[in-house]
Amino acid sequence: MRAWIRDKNLHTWLGGYARHLAARAARQLVPTPAPRHLLFALCDHYEPLWGQAPRQVGEARVRAWREGYPRLAQAFRDADGRPPRHSFFFPGEQYASAFLEMLAVLARARLGEVELHLHHDGDTRDQLRQDIGRYLGAYAGHGHLSREAGGRPRYAFIHGNWCLANARADRRWCGVDDEIPLLHATGCYADFTFPSAPDECQPGIVNQIYWPEGDLSRARAYERGVRARVGEVRTDRILLIQGPLALARRPGGLKLRIESGALTAADPATPARIRSWVAQGIQVAGRPEWVFVKVHTHGAPEAQAASLLGAGGHALHEGLTRRYNDGARWMLHYVTAREMYNRAIAAMEGRTGNPAAYRDHVLAPPPIAT
Repeated sequence: MRAWIRDKNLHTWLGGYARHLAARAARQLVPTPAPRHLLFALCDHYEPLWGQAPRQVGEARVRAWREGYPRLAQAFRDADGRPPRHSFFFPGEQYASAFLEMLAVLARARLGEVELHLHHDGDTRDQLRQDIGRYLGAYAGHGHLSREAGGRPRYAFIHGNWCLANARADRRWCGVDDEIPLLHATGCYADFTFPSAPDECQPGIVNQIYWPEGDLSRARAYERGVRARVGEVRTDRILLIQGPLALARRPGGLKLRIESGALTAADPATPARIRSWVAQGIQVAGRPEWVFVKVHTHGAPEAQAASLLGAGGHALHEGLTRRYNDGARWMLHYVTAREMYNRAIAAMEGRTGNPAAYRDHVLAPPPIAT
């Protein structure tokens, strides 16, 4: 067991998980108003050139989504009458106009939105700032990304190789200790990288929406934070929105698995997995009836795409709509990363009732979708 704990890097987050379980148990002693609202976001580390694929393979991968996702989405509706929403965190270093144009078809149909994913290694602060500015400009040129009143793009972020804020011990796959304040300075509103378990970059804070705290110029600055709560909104830093992380039993046995909300062809959604995600109760403190579930995938490669656009995707949305959209106990809301952030800010401002009213609360949809 000790070797397994070390091998899976559980020692970095078991303490935080234990504190989460204790806090969750205490919250469950207080009745939660019904109906509860499930805010569900699927955030895709969407890499068409995964595996060093040639350009034509990348185009075929994006085309599969452009053609297949509308067929999947038309079969399901949430409590607001909306189909599933997909957040394509597209890697800046894989930019090609044809890829973003095909994703624009889905954004125009209000089936998803594009945000920024980035892999980098041995970087410098100045180079990273230049690269982010170039990628945002390219995405915005296709009508993607929310905008401020003056036109500056606003974006959500997922770090490639999980290595936000130069987190690895060997200093690979980033290079910029003060990445978190740099992201904020370039228009990032929230990071959706975590959980990353069993990777070493996994923080000790688990199952939270939180503001990073302390010296944000240090490596792994996300290791200290203040839970998002009603009555407190920060504008001087990015928000970290985590997905579910838990230890769960494997089907048909006593062995444990790490449940990190990762959807793959080999590990698709099941009713038990969905229950585990919801059971973590990720919320803005003081608004327990709004439950945030952010899961992730690498959806571009063929095997994952076949699952997500086929049986795996149907299992996911059938599980969500059957159990969490009865209108009495639960109401389901499909959201993009931007829409999830908007609801989190609304909760912090003390807004109540149906979170559907706050879909575009502080950040407007990208121009392509308006």
